[in-house]
Amino acid sequence: MTRPPIGGRVAGALLALAAAGGAGAQVTRTSEYLEHMDSDGDGRVSLAEYQAWMRYGFDRMDRNGDGVLTADELPGGKGRPVTLAEHMTKLAATFNRQDTNRDGYLDARELAAPPQK
Repeated sequence: MTRPPIGGRVAGALLALAAAGGAGAQVTRTSEYLEHMDSDGDGRVSLAEYQAWMRYGFDRMDRNGDGVLTADELPGGKGRPVTLAEHMTKLAATFNRQDTNRDGYLDARELAAPPQK
């Protein structure tokens, strides 16, 4: 069954949480994002590395740890449930839009670019 994409309010809140403290680390420059996200140290960020870093926001909001954000865990206390699988799909779509050279990785320039639509 195909579900509609996660709404902008929820997705924005998840991305903001992840950007503010993914994996518990505070970053202030694009080079630091690359450094923290690039777990294998190859100078670029794979989809798996991106998802691992950015799922922090979901994990933080999922207070009961069941892999589903319910209304009481969402911003404003309302909205349809969001599963971890849906969130990971949304992250993959965001990653793919940011990967402007289509090499399957994000470099510092692509990480610093404004979100692609």
